[in-house]
Amino acid sequence: TPTHLSQADVGWSRHLGSCRHQRTVSVTVELLHLEGEGEADGHGDIETAADEQRPLWQPLLWFLVLVLVLMGVRAFVVDPVTVHGNSMSPGFRQGDLLVVDRLTYRFRDPRPGEVVVTKSPTTGDLIVKRVVAVGGQNAGIEDGHLVVDGVIFDESYINNVGMAGYFFGPNPVPQGEVLLLGDNRDESVDSREFGTVSVDSITGRVLTHMWPLGGHD
Repeated sequence: TPTHLSQADVGWSRHLGSCRHQRTVSVTVELLHLEGEGEADGHGDIETAADEQRPLWQPLLWFLVLVLVLMGVRAFVVDPVTVHGNSMSPGFRQGDLLVVDRLTYRFRDPRPGEVVVTKSPTTGDLIVKRVVAVGGQNAGIEDGHLVVDGVIFDESYINNVGMAGYFFGPNPVPQGEVLLLGDNRDESVDSREFGTVSVDSITGRVLTHMWPLGGHD
């Protein structure tokens, strides 16, 4: 026997169908949302795995590049030099570690008063001395005092003990050469013994103390 539905029953049935449809759509949207999150998480896992699988040689490569850069800086810009002996005391003493500028003299010649590093013409060892005269000047020592072109210099930074009554020169300095003296004049082997030196033989200019910090008072 066919079932007869009232108008109210038909409306209620339509309402239930609509609710089921809405619930189905809602569940479908939620499932799609969860699947999207899963795909995103999976993509993140892939990126993390890629980071973890990055070749171990890459950090080593950067380290080697850094070492080469530092070696280049040392070769062409600055260089550490250790003082041997006390011929430059009191300002520079045995064991002091100095920062030497290797770049400046590629563009200009040394100037009087600058402390430089060069190879000793007698031993070949690196030595630290002060430029007291350059090419074209006449320099000497009179009664323990430096005299350049007839002008007596007051060198407050030197150790002049034992130099009273000492005379040297004056002698002309050839072009392209410099006259070097140690600040501890009585104990220094310098241009008074081995003569003037070529500016091309000078390694660099002393900038400052690396150790002790601040140098000596």
